[in-house]
Amino acid sequence: MKRVACVGILVADVIVPLDGYPESGHLMPVDSITVHNGGNAMTAAINLTRLGVEATLVGKVGADAFGSFLLRRLEEERVNPRGVQIDKAVQTSASVVLLERSGERSFLHCKGANASFCLADIDFDVIAENDVVFVTGTYLMDTFDGEQTVAFLKRCREMGKTTVLDVCWDASGRWGELLCDAMPYIDYFLPSIDEAKRIAQCEDLDKMAEFFFQKGVGTVCIKCGSKGAYLRENARDAGEMLPCYPVRRVVDTTGAGDSFCSGFLSALARGLDTRSCVKVGNATGAHCVMAKGATAGIVSFDEILAFLASAGDPIN
Repeated sequence: MKRVACVGILVADVIVPLDGYPESGHLMPVDSITVHNGGNAMTAAINLTRLGVEATLVGKVGADAFGSFLLRRLEEERVNPRGVQIDKAVQTSASVVLLERSGERSFLHCKGANASFCLADIDFDVIAENDVVFVTGTYLMDTFDGEQTVAFLKRCREMGKTTVLDVCWDASGRWGELLCDAMPYIDYFLPSIDEAKRIAQCEDLDKMAEFFFQKGVGTVCIKCGSKGAYLRENARDAGEMLPCYPVRRVVDTTGAGDSFCSGFLSALARGLDTRSCVKVGNATGAHCVMAKGATAGIVSFDEILAFLASAGDPIN
């Protein structure tokens, strides 16, 4: 089985369930305030480990309470932390997640250490030990985004690694300006539909994929929320929508996109075809939203396969 290096952001998520918002200067009681591990790269690394894939995390935290919490969680989840740098000059990235009863959420986010994470923080001996490199958190890594991402992915390709990339929302509005030069070095591109629209500057899924292929991407898979995921394996073939699977109840959508990527990568690491990777991604995302937090709902790969079989859509 292939090993995966998850390169990108680590975040401490403070989750607050609420019904409405307090008036300015007022106190509003809530049922709970809990701290969870989050951030695309950390979520993916933990999920992959639970799915039976050896994962290494590459990123940065501060020398503070949130950083200690995240490092402890990596130890508990048996994720290889050799690629995580500790920087005393910055604080660990953190988010306050305001969770509505519907499962939708809003965020207050401090980039912290993720903003200063850079190419010099990456130990390429760690990268050499892995077969697949997943860069995730693009647009929230101020220093690493852009030219450094291009240089990193180019070197990974030269090392013979399979490259996968997912993005976050770009509050700066630069979108393709920061990412398009990296696309020739991306084997699998996994954005959400809202992010893909902004990068490609169009609304049609096929046209988005064509834009990404023209820029050099190998395979395009666009996460479309409750509709499922759009897959187009290459510029020659047509794309298709692979639907989501029904769940008992949506509890929390935090980490759903990251969980899709984790499932996709867990199947890729096992040598499954791309269509099967998307199906496993959809099933893993379905498990994520049935529990609070980014990783709490993730089960074993065998359980994912059983879930797919019970849904009438087994892996061939």
